[in-house]
Amino acid sequence: MPSRAEHGAYRTGPIGKGNAMSAADSAIRTIGFIGLGVMGEPMCGHLARRSGVPVLAHDLRPDPLERLAASGVRAATIEQIAAQADVIIMSLPDGKAVDAVVSALEPHLRAGQCVVDTSTSSVALTRRIGERLAAKGVMYADAPVARTREAAAKGELSIMVGATDETFARIKPILETMGSDVSHCGPVGCGQVVKILNNMLVFQHTAALAEAMAIGRRNGVPPDMLLPIMALGSGDSFVLRNHGMKAMLPGVFPERAFSTRYAMKDLSYALEMAADSGLDMPGAKLTMERLKQAEAAGYGENYHPVMLKVIDPQ
Repeated sequence: MPSRAEHGAYRTGPIGKGNAMSAADSAIRTIGFIGLGVMGEPMCGHLARRSGVPVLAHDLRPDPLERLAASGVRAATIEQIAAQADVIIMSLPDGKAVDAVVSALEPHLRAGQCVVDTSTSSVALTRRIGERLAAKGVMYADAPVARTREAAAKGELSIMVGATDETFARIKPILETMGSDVSHCGPVGCGQVVKILNNMLVFQHTAALAEAMAIGRRNGVPPDMLLPIMALGSGDSFVLRNHGMKAMLPGVFPERAFSTRYAMKDLSYALEMAADSGLDMPGAKLTMERLKQAEAAGYGENYHPVMLKVIDPQ
């Protein structure tokens, strides 16, 4: 294993897929992490255990900070993170929260630092923040994450990055501690574009799957027969095997999963992009209506495949 001297001040253990940090990364001596929710907590844990770099973290709730202390994570205020961290990672619920946290960080940031947003935020907001921070000499990257909370727990997320080539090269080894696939999608904002469109496809596919299950059930083929057989054909998909088999088939739609309200938030970003591009997307609009129906029925905090219950009331 390379020594500390060979990799500057902070590489002691494996990062990501076994890649060592290069000497160019040695200026990163402390990393900050803000937002320890369902995805953020395991991401921060992997970062602390795999990077060999001291990690400061902040969350409004004490519980995740107490759990992460076992991995060496130290609790800190936003101001302390801004003052001490060379790279600051955010994992927050929405663009409003991202804007608020960046505004709190901004007065304390210095040239040469890097801020990374792993949340899903609107493309327009992401690019505005990137321009604001660039004017201060602060690097910015949008790096939204995809896949499930199980993938977050395993460190196997797909991370889609919008950043300059220089910024991407700097943060890629850090992101590889949390994800198995880290992709550079283009300049700032492009990571959000890819993630939002990925989610748009998931939501529309989930709605289509619910419709297929409803039609099949009412015509003599129950879902527990329909889905496994469709999985053997060209209708097979990640959504069918995960959202369908694990949630829609057993009728299990827990809270603190990817909720209906979160799905509506992400889909609203896709519709915003479409409108800004002069495009009409009736399929996405119909899926939004299905999600709104689920929210109106009291399922706003439930895992979003719960839209099955409004498509096929039983």
